[in-house]
Amino acid sequence: MLKVTFPDGAQKEYDKGITPLEIAQSISHSLAKRLLSASFNNKQIESSTKILENGNIEFYFWDDIKGKNAFWHSSAHLFAQIILELYPKSKLTIGPPIDNGFYYDVDLGDKIISENDFEKIEKMMIDEARKDHKFILRESSKKDALDFYKKNGNQYKTELINDLNDEKITFCDHANFSDLCKGGHIPSTGHIKAVKLLNVAGAYWRGDEKNKQLTRVYGISFPKQKLLSEYLELIQEAKKRDHRVLGKKLKLFTFSNQVGLGLPLWLPKGAELRERLENFLKKAQKKAGYEMVVSPHIGNKKLYETSGHFQKYGESSFMPIKSPSSDEEFLLKPMNCPHHCEIYKSEQWSYRDLPKRYAEFGTVYRYEQSGELHGLTRVRGFTQDDAHIFCSQDQLVDEFEKVIDLVLYVFNTLGFDDYEVQISLKDKKDNDKYIGTEEMWNRAENAIIKATTSKKLKYTIEYGEAAFYGPKLDFMVKDALNRKWQLGTIQVDYNLPERFDLTFKNSQNKDERPVMIHRAPFGSLERFVAILIEHTAGIFPLWLTSNQIKLISVGEKHEKFAEKVLNDLEKAEIRASLDSRNETVGKKIRESEQNKVPFMGIIGDKEINNNSVSVRGNGGEEMGEMNIDELINFIKKEEENSLIN
Repeated sequence: MLKVTFPDGAQKEYDKGITPLEIAQSISHSLAKRLLSASFNNKQIESSTKILENGNIEFYFWDDIKGKNAFWHSSAHLFAQIILELYPKSKLTIGPPIDNGFYYDVDLGDKIISENDFEKIEKMMIDEARKDHKFILRESSKKDALDFYKKNGNQYKTELINDLNDEKITFCDHANFSDLCKGGHIPSTGHIKAVKLLNVAGAYWRGDEKNKQLTRVYGISFPKQKLLSEYLELIQEAKKRDHRVLGKKLKLFTFSNQVGLGLPLWLPKGAELRERLENFLKKAQKKAGYEMVVSPHIGNKKLYETSGHFQKYGESSFMPIKSPSSDEEFLLKPMNCPHHCEIYKSEQWSYRDLPKRYAEFGTVYRYEQSGELHGLTRVRGFTQDDAHIFCSQDQLVDEFEKVIDLVLYVFNTLGFDDYEVQISLKDKKDNDKYIGTEEMWNRAENAIIKATTSKKLKYTIEYGEAAFYGPKLDFMVKDALNRKWQLGTIQVDYNLPERFDLTFKNSQNKDERPVMIHRAPFGSLERFVAILIEHTAGIFPLWLTSNQIKLISVGEKHEKFAEKVLNDLEKAEIRASLDSRNETVGKKIRESEQNKVPFMGIIGDKEINNNSVSVRGNGGEEMGEMNIDELINFIKKEEENSLIN
């Protein structure tokens, strides 16, 4: 007999060799029916995996991230099976789950898949799913696995297997189909009740544009048809909220091939929006003891060699810039932290001076492949709301907690009140990906866990997601469409202070290394604005919007009074505009609503006689007549309510 411990601490004894599915069945039939995946001793396993030792079990269902991942990963296998039936000569590569669904990369040879083929593939997938094939994970020797794919002429899978160090390779089987796979599946295909293929795109093998371009098909699946219908409604709403469309309509930003792909141009209204976001954070940072600094857009290549960034990210950086008169090489700045290390190093500090908190809205440049560029969410030049804190070991947890408070203040103020917290630690099986000693990493990881626990934040731990120089705390925010975005990150770093030989005099007047904290509540202004546009559908909080109220004069004889009202509002520092065009009031109102102006002020005969403005909200809400003072106070109060102090 073995003891199995459940998340609530309860324990039960079972026969050796019992599976998670059988354990769920022993509790209730309905539980087993809903079970998608499980973990044992913090390792995700199949529902059919035999348990051979004492340990902790956790069940995953549709509402769990790992449950959805198993569901979509299994759906990718089902998709691959159908692709091979339709295109027998095609070569499968990889098909992972993603945040919303899955994709599969396929070499179709001389064949193509278009959206016209989607309906047929979807029907075949559902027909096959109804047969309720079990997903079975089996082991294979490396030799047998290589022989299998060499026989099929699949050089992609062969390459993947050759890169594996394990002698034992695992396959996932269902029906008559086998695919190279590490695991993480639902019990059977019968759980898949609805499938929708979303789009098709090109993708280079292993993300290298030197390799062959493959066909990538994105899809999503659900355990109920109703869930798919709801998702498709969200997709339609997302299209309406697309920041690329709204950004153009609201005249916030643009792109120019002449300037270069992935290099946004901020238009006047967008520049105003950025400035208000920057000023908002600058005010909060000043209150929290930060000092603003400025660093150049380029840096000597040696700077990034010292930090380790060039060795790690040199391939994703722009080519070095050669000096015309010397052998010096410069790089477009890919990150701000090495520059801030040099700023710290410019003076000698005592423990009494710490912590030092340097903040900068610094523009950085990273070469993203053209196929991966997407509006403001994936660009080649972006501005980070970067800050680096240099503190003593004793100050670390307290400083980390203060940064958490700042990040949450930013989120709450901007309406992102639904978020998850993830602690990203290093992959303990692959130390080659990271720099620094084991002791440094342990201290950093323990500090993050302690600070996060102290703030009473519920968190998950993900191994292998740390930065190369240190662990981090990531905030995963849900927007109005229930989509998840990684916004806000806090990282602990013992490595850069070591590499740059940073010191301070401790209380014994001896040199001591500071600890470095990296943090960016927005992440980047570009990506944050994109997410904010889609979250709010372009209707920004009143404190942030560039036009708080549009005055609409009914006719020419009302313009003079309307201009007086406009002047009074501007004197009160209210952002207002006037539409006095020779158009119908209805058309002016519609256009104002389309431009996401929060309030409209209608001015006609009645309003002039009453020395008032008829106020209307975006969406049609009538707020009645107000005199000028009342209108000013109303907007000021609404603005105050939209900004948490």
